[in-house]
Amino acid sequence: MHLPPLFVLLGLALGATAASGSQSTCSNFTLDDVPNVNFTAATYYPANALVNISNAYSSIDESNLPAFCRVELVITTNTTAGSSALTEVWLPDDWNGRVLTVGNGGMAGGVTVTELGHVAVPQGFAGISTNTGHDGTTNDGAWAGPHNDNAIVDWGWRAVHLSVLAGKEVVKQYYETAANKSYYLGCSNGGRQGLKEVQEFPEDFDGVVVGSPANWWTHLQAWSIHMNLNTEPSTSPHFMTEDMWQDVIAPEVMRQCDEYDGLTDGIINDPRTCSFRPETLTCRPGQNASTCLTGDQISALHRIYADYYEADQTYVFGGYYPGGEARYYSGLVGKTQFKIGRAYFQFMVTNDTSWTIHDYNADLLALTDELDPGQANAIDPNITAFVGPEHNGKLIQYFGWADELISPGNAIHYYETVHQFLRANTHLDINDFYRLFSVPGMNHCHGGLAANAFGSVEQASNNSPPLSLDADHNILAAIVRWVEEGVAPDTLTGVYYNDNDVANGVGFTRPLCRYPYNLRYLGGDPNSASSFECAFHQA
Repeated sequence: MHLPPLFVLLGLALGATAASGSQSTCSNFTLDDVPNVNFTAATYYPANALVNISNAYSSIDESNLPAFCRVELVITTNTTAGSSALTEVWLPDDWNGRVLTVGNGGMAGGVTVTELGHVAVPQGFAGISTNTGHDGTTNDGAWAGPHNDNAIVDWGWRAVHLSVLAGKEVVKQYYETAANKSYYLGCSNGGRQGLKEVQEFPEDFDGVVVGSPANWWTHLQAWSIHMNLNTEPSTSPHFMTEDMWQDVIAPEVMRQCDEYDGLTDGIINDPRTCSFRPETLTCRPGQNASTCLTGDQISALHRIYADYYEADQTYVFGGYYPGGEARYYSGLVGKTQFKIGRAYFQFMVTNDTSWTIHDYNADLLALTDELDPGQANAIDPNITAFVGPEHNGKLIQYFGWADELISPGNAIHYYETVHQFLRANTHLDINDFYRLFSVPGMNHCHGGLAANAFGSVEQASNNSPPLSLDADHNILAAIVRWVEEGVAPDTLTGVYYNDNDVANGVGFTRPLCRYPYNLRYLGGDPNSASSFECAFHQA
């Protein structure tokens, strides 16, 4: 994928260069006196050099990046246990004076080189990322067992925090001046990592952007198993094939719900405005079974779209929302997040590799809540140390209404718990420091028929860069402007490229609204953001 020219105009909309590096600086760099941090390598990449780097989790193969120095570190995370994490700091020659830490997805064990190269360095940030203390893929949890508690803690929070501290020191020594501001950008587990930092280490960052956060990790994994059991195995009477989801369920959802926002376009702007009725798909006598649903399948759909409660009415997690049916099959049959759920219970909770999703029960939810392996949950609503007047941090969160891996309800749930806590215990106004944005039609972190390109992780690296690097189109620039100029974002403008590929041209642009506002069509060109407004709707 070749980035558009705007990505090599360093510092555009993000401030002037603060200091600079060079090949000589990189070649002669050593790290002085940082306890438990071992400097292992510094490699210089001239402008437009081939950058071909890969690990078990992340890779990049580009030849259009600006000049930078890649510094590699090994951080001892627990001196008694001898545990460690790999960390990289990418230092652009034309530095904008800021650091940007990028998160990791899932169980990932690898420095996120993809986003260091597609987001951080092209925009002039010194980028920081860690392998979270182990090597492995998004779905691999075997490294955590048996009872590899130090590795689990590293993954849960420690590796990120220590990497931020070490990375800032690398930046200070390399450029001979400390960074002016520190930012964070991550989605999914990366969103969880960001919220964990906000809650536990409020001094690490000035501005944090988190997408579709997996912050209630214990409940998310229980929900993932629950969702699997709603559809699997393929021999069960409630199983629905991929063709059923795409050719039967999805069209009926759109028939019932698409027009509620004023425009029939294949996107449901606020799925809470429509109560999808699966019963309309009930098979009539003699009807071809591939074009309709049985009673068991309809019951399964009701469970899939409903919030999940245990039998004792313990709230577990939100359900799916109408509008993402074309992708829901990929989540429901065990891909990505749902494989993580199985690995989580096998290697972090039960330490039993023979455990299957059919062994799940409510007692396991209570157990995993009690254990919270790695202290991974990031659900504390008290974020006053981060957002209060002594630190004045800013937080932007976003989610896709058609997320197939983490219910959009989770993002809203956490935001509202923070809102409730602040009202009950402080005089702070949540709008002064925390804003939540929704993206109609977007799948998990990116993708879908949606204005899903707005400058966050996994977007430019999947051929969907923001339309511009300015703060109206680029969420990273928006958090910078909020922190450094005090201008809070009311809306962002996202772009959908035809077939989700910038090479195919712009399909449409849309405003991204901050919660509790939602997108409404006003009239005019449906492909133009100016034809929409953000209107209040209380579901």
